[in-house]
Amino acid sequence: MPNASRPRRLLALATGNWLARGYLAVFGASVATMLVFPDSAFAGSPVLLTVPLSFLSVVLPVGPGTQGGGAAEVLAVGSWVGWLLLCALVNAAVIGALAARQATASSPVARESLPRVPDHSEQKGTDTADSAHPRLQGMRTLLAPAVDNWLARGYLVVVAAAVGFFLYAAYVLPDPGFAGIWPFMATAPFSVLAVLVGVVVSPEWNPARAWLSPLSFSAGAVLAGLINAVLLGRIARRLRAPDPRPVG
Repeated sequence: MPNASRPRRLLALATGNWLARGYLAVFGASVATMLVFPDSAFAGSPVLLTVPLSFLSVVLPVGPGTQGGGAAEVLAVGSWVGWLLLCALVNAAVIGALAARQATASSPVARESLPRVPDHSEQKGTDTADSAHPRLQGMRTLLAPAVDNWLARGYLVVVAAAVGFFLYAAYVLPDPGFAGIWPFMATAPFSVLAVLVGVVVSPEWNPARAWLSPLSFSAGAVLAGLINAVLLGRIARRLRAPDPRPVG
């Protein structure tokens, strides 16, 4: 059997377990709420549920409110809806991949199939060297999906550009304005961590540390971006992994 195409694999991950399907159901309910109650406080919930990718639509000249009327407006809104659906599928696939990995790791069959390393005396030196820095090795393993594929690396470039522009606006420009919205949107939903860290060292609480607030917010945004990059890297790994072949 040939390997499934990546779109099919993405769809399989997005619908392969109850957790991913539950997310899609909540997203569908939010879209229905937006259509039935367009002026309610929940009208923007589809965008919030599909962060961080959905926030990239703010730089696209499409979406509700696009001027032009007629076919141009319909095409713009349709493109925006299609983008939201794609963002929802990617998020559902990430959730599905994480859930499938957790189920595989906790499976007794998976645990029994792990290779056993024989206890040879010549391996003692290597084992001692490998265990010298277990925390560092664990950190490298944890962050590896954020840098070993083009999807996660491209996302980190976007995060770096957003954080860099914010720092330039905060320390160089006379009026930074709303420059912080870019790293916040690029690293959502975990960017709420950056907001919390920024509040702790806010100039309103401690005016003497006003210069530290942009740095603390940027550090929180970088951390949030790393979390998102790891999740995107995991889904990229699942998409390029070969399909398991039946035994026998």
